[in-house]
Amino acid sequence: MPVVSVFVRLKLSLLRNGLRQSARRRAAYIASVTLVLVFAALQLVGLIALRGNAHAASVAVLLLAVLALGWAVMPLFFPSGDETLDPTRLVMLPLRPRPLVRALLVASLVGIGPLFTLCVLVGSVIAVAYGAAAYAVAVVAVPLGLLVCVALARAVAAVNIRLLTSRKGRDLAVLSGLVIAVGAQMVNFGAQRLGSAGLGELDPAAEVLGWVPPASVIGAVDAVSEGSYGVGVARLALSGLALAGLLSLWSRHLTRLMTSPDGSTLQAATAGSRDRTRSAGLGRFLPAGRTGTIMERSLRYVWRDPKTKAAWVTSLAIGLIVPVFNALQGTGSIYFACFAAGMLGVLMYNQFGQDTSAFWMVAMTISSPRDAFVELRGRALALLVITLPYATFVTVLTTAMLGDWPALPEVLGLSFALLGAMLATGAWSSARFPYSIPQEGYKNVAPGQAGLAWISIFGGMIAAALLCVPVIALTIWLNATADGDDWSWLLLPLGAAYGAGVALLGLRLAAPRTAARLPEILSAVSKG
Repeated sequence: MPVVSVFVRLKLSLLRNGLRQSARRRAAYIASVTLVLVFAALQLVGLIALRGNAHAASVAVLLLAVLALGWAVMPLFFPSGDETLDPTRLVMLPLRPRPLVRALLVASLVGIGPLFTLCVLVGSVIAVAYGAAAYAVAVVAVPLGLLVCVALARAVAAVNIRLLTSRKGRDLAVLSGLVIAVGAQMVNFGAQRLGSAGLGELDPAAEVLGWVPPASVIGAVDAVSEGSYGVGVARLALSGLALAGLLSLWSRHLTRLMTSPDGSTLQAATAGSRDRTRSAGLGRFLPAGRTGTIMERSLRYVWRDPKTKAAWVTSLAIGLIVPVFNALQGTGSIYFACFAAGMLGVLMYNQFGQDTSAFWMVAMTISSPRDAFVELRGRALALLVITLPYATFVTVLTTAMLGDWPALPEVLGLSFALLGAMLATGAWSSARFPYSIPQEGYKNVAPGQAGLAWISIFGGMIAAALLCVPVIALTIWLNATADGDDWSWLLLPLGAAYGAGVALLGLRLAAPRTAARLPEILSAVSKG
């Protein structure tokens, strides 16, 4: 046990020293802890209030299953949130895997996450336990469920530690915002379904998850409460076997990590050769000359730069989620499909910020407004390679879900017009309001440049909406007239032509300003 106490003190020391780094970090930690504690208390009170409800067990089982999923994915998206998650830091210590696993497991119980999980477990067993036998099982179920969650996080971290410490792992961490956004949409959709259909909708899923660890510990308490002692023991045993399996997996990977050489360099070299091969293959489909080179460079940013990749994936996902989820709920409109074009059009803003200080190499190739126009045109075309087919796909999918096929041409026309307007305003904003994107951390704007980012994005979006007024007015007029449906198909070619014209005009107007402000742009994007 001396090793266990050493690791617990190490965990506390890491936490204390981290808070000593800055007052801002202490304030953020205190605020987050307070928020989590308040939410945990509300969860505990809510679960206790469910006691006596016919569907209390279903809610408790599903809640613990979702919480366990969070424990499983947390190391993938927040590998630096707990420095003890990386066992390779301990490779020089003379420790065998078994005592190391035991010490790390106990140290993992120190923190706000285990406390929140404990509150959920306690509230769940109070909601479903009836009788002395059920409470006796709960005494075993609560610590067992907590240990399974912690061991799951540790095993996932040990299995994927090489990934998490590589460039791809940092890419994955940056995408955590997307997971939160998608998760919020899923929770919103589920809450609306439950609000209309009732908690009974959860029963089929809870019946299945009641046999899946660690949710099976709540299923065990519920089964014993109903007098099914054999089922309760079986479910409890499943969680015990899951804990043993996770500890065994964790121990094996710890041994491998402590005794095998680091092959990440070879893996990175192999990945780099694959990237070069893929890029060479893509280059064959792009235009020749400078335009194709600019497009290839921009597309390579999308594939390799973590912040750019995160922005693209988030825009693609949210642009699909909003119209599709609204259509699934039966409250959507086909015009929500334009949201995809809007989300993707935002990516044209601050084009030079993704270059950071390397923008000087781009600036060296621009000696006239014509060079600036070619640069902006190449970046816009690279964006269109992805956004045009994707916006079309989202629009067609939303139309199919709503069954409003006659409105498809006008919505496509609106989407193309909006996309063209955002390309135009994005090119101008990139030249007039550039800002730096920090390469480290989760911030997308360098300190002191938040105002520039707000003006660039929201000012550009308002300007793009104003540029689309002619197409919007024509759409409204055709829908208001008696025979407008016969002519609504014209909005597709008109919207596409209008979007292309506005985009071309915007690029030509932005080119002289870009060529004249190269030093200012370089200074602005080099602050991160």
